[in-house]
Amino acid sequence: MLCKKLHHAAFRCKDAAETVKFYTEVLGLKFTHAMGEDHVPSTGKYSPHVHIFFEMEDGSHIAFFECPLDEGEPSGRDPKTPGWVQHFAFEVDSMETLLRARQELQAKGLNVVGPTNHDDFITSIYFFDPSGHRLELTVRTCLDPVRLRHFADEAPQVLALWNQTHDWSQREKLFGAQSGYARQDA
Repeated sequence: MLCKKLHHAAFRCKDAAETVKFYTEVLGLKFTHAMGEDHVPSTGKYSPHVHIFFEMEDGSHIAFFECPLDEGEPSGRDPKTPGWVQHFAFEVDSMETLLRARQELQAKGLNVVGPTNHDDFITSIYFFDPSGHRLELTVRTCLDPVRLRHFADEAPQVLALWNQTHDWSQREKLFGAQSGYARQDA
């Protein structure tokens, strides 16, 4: 496979120093690199910026650009995309860690949504960083290899139903109920 793992995903931030403080002190990520230029190295365009990187336990990174002279929303979110769609999801190691993180985030004054069960596949909580990026902490709740294989086998059928209907009015064909994700094997 060409792509081995995610190195980084990069987005715009309002304030690099505020972003460093949030991602290191609130989420505990390691601030590993910062670089800046007056011109974009890949395009040559004049755009003074700083590019900051935060490393996670597996070596992958999340990165941000502060670009004070460029127009547009610091979050970089498409205004026509619903606010809940574009987000970063960080995996935590257990449900206990997820629930503890929820309490700690709330104690720091953050508004936290969840925990939310997503099809018994993952459970997540949601909140926002100082630049308005929606963040998700998630834990894998399905660890059964047979069940995971069933999810993978079912994925093309879910997509086919979506392509036919573009709503879930006929979800009973796949899930056995008009709501939720009931399955024959569950």
